[in-house]
Amino acid sequence: MSIVVNLNNVLSERNLKSKELAEMIGITEANLSILKSGKAKAIRFSTLEAICKALECQPADILAYEKE
Repeated sequence: MSIVVNLNNVLSERNLKSKELAEMIGITEANLSILKSGKAKAIRFSTLEAICKALECQPADILAYEKE
């Protein structure tokens, strides 16, 4: 997939664990793990908004496009 998820990097920069973020935004750790691994086929804008709000970042901090 050409979309790369950099959520691990952002979490690391903020010294947060996946479990903490999942609780903050109201999704399961399993769903967050699927997103972090890049295996997700889609993300709801509401989820992306909640992540950005919780991490005080922009979508581009989390998602990137790379040519294959």
